[in-house]
Amino acid sequence: MSAVLGQAVGADYFTTALEEVPLLAILRGRSPASAVAAAEECWRAGIPLVEVSLSGKDGLDALEAVCRRGRELGRAAGAGTVLTRVEIGAAADAGAAFAVAPGLAEDAVAAAQELGLPYLPGVATPSEVQRACSLDCRTLKLFPAATLSVDWLRALAGPFPSVRFVAVGGVHAGNAREWLEAGAVGLGVGSALEGEALPQLVAAVGR
Repeated sequence: MSAVLGQAVGADYFTTALEEVPLLAILRGRSPASAVAAAEECWRAGIPLVEVSLSGKDGLDALEAVCRRGRELGRAAGAGTVLTRVEIGAAADAGAAFAVAPGLAEDAVAAAQELGLPYLPGVATPSEVQRACSLDCRTLKLFPAATLSVDWLRALAGPFPSVRFVAVGGVHAGNAREWLEAGAVGLGVGSALEGEALPQLVAAVGR
């Protein structure tokens, strides 16, 4: 299993990691070499967390390569689209420092907790947030964020004041500040990392 499993676990992992630069980079559909190059660019720009999606034929190989490079540089890399108990184990074996999912599955949450692997499950509704809280998850991925809207985040924060949200889906430099002002502790970004958008995004969320 991964050497990172003794690290701080649970809600505080993500809020602490995202405190200075509240960005989670999402890499998807890349070869291992391309994923490593993109991860290095994100880390150089100041992004603290890089997520490599397990979706696609090269997902696991790309994750292993980025995690290996992350350990060499002292940077955090994790796994995305981690849906099941089996995938939690595969992410940990690949060296992931954390795992992220688009939705909420009790079995996957339990597997991550058993391994001590920080896990960010996805939610979209009050019922899902309440269910996540019952599973002792306090930092959650709001997905798909742009479809739900900033007002949706504000509405969820009312009845769940102790829950922290990382907004993912449709977030970019033009709306990043709005999400943070609405209460998001972090922003997950994928396509908004390309080209000149990366430094613009980092500048937009500067504390």
